[in-house]
Amino acid sequence: LRRRGALAYSKEDFTMKEALLTVSFGTAVEQARQADICAVERTVAQALPHLPAYQAYTSPTIRRILARRGIDIPGFVPALEQLAQDGVEQVYVLPTHVLPGYEYDDLLEAVEKIRPQFQQLRMAPPLLGDTWGVRALAQILCDRFPRQEGQAVVLLGHGTEHPGNLVYPALQGVLDWLGREDILIGTVEGWPQAEDVLEQLSRQNCRRVLLAPLMLVAGTHAVEDMAGPEPKSWKNRLEASGYEVTPIFEGLGRLPQVQEMYVHRLKTLVEENHGL
Repeated sequence: LRRRGALAYSKEDFTMKEALLTVSFGTAVEQARQADICAVERTVAQALPHLPAYQAYTSPTIRRILARRGIDIPGFVPALEQLAQDGVEQVYVLPTHVLPGYEYDDLLEAVEKIRPQFQQLRMAPPLLGDTWGVRALAQILCDRFPRQEGQAVVLLGHGTEHPGNLVYPALQGVLDWLGREDILIGTVEGWPQAEDVLEQLSRQNCRRVLLAPLMLVAGTHAVEDMAGPEPKSWKNRLEASGYEVTPIFEGLGRLPQVQEMYVHRLKTLVEENHGL
């Protein structure tokens, strides 16, 4: 089959030895790893079963923790080196990163250094790496959180000092454009901060808040920064301001619609490469 947008391809579409490498930051929270990261990996691998699927985590700390549990996942560069040793000629790298930040920059730098070892090495943009991604995720969030009177939704992203942090206000802008001013974006380490979100909440007629991570994985940040016992956690700060808060410990990676966004990223790489 040679159909743009199809999930099936004929073997003739793959003349070189090709492979898929899905790369994530990783998490030590096993339930979240399975529900969020592994779910994305399985979905994209099933979308193109002709591509042997490899995985890598960029966090050395996470890899060490997992290794002590008997889970051996290589770093990004070692995974690429293994692919080269296995005789792979064409590699499709699919980052599960949400935004184009420092982590993604590191991937780009590593790719350029190791590119000569392959005939072709192509890497997809992160989830929110372009206008399509921001608009698609905004619609998914609108569908996931239907409007309810007296209730707002606060989504907590990681945040960064990198210019890639601009995707958060961009996403907020699309949500506002869709008429969903009740969905507010905040970040742990970037902007908007908690004070900014609280100011926006004060302008809305709501006393209930759904608090959910705007992250691939509902890992440590969700458990501690979002809804932890510390006074500065977002849950406690919202409650201290008089809101009834319901935390949701679900990462973006477990949502089928988000998984399909990653499938779209992978298919675009393959189709562009093969002229499909």
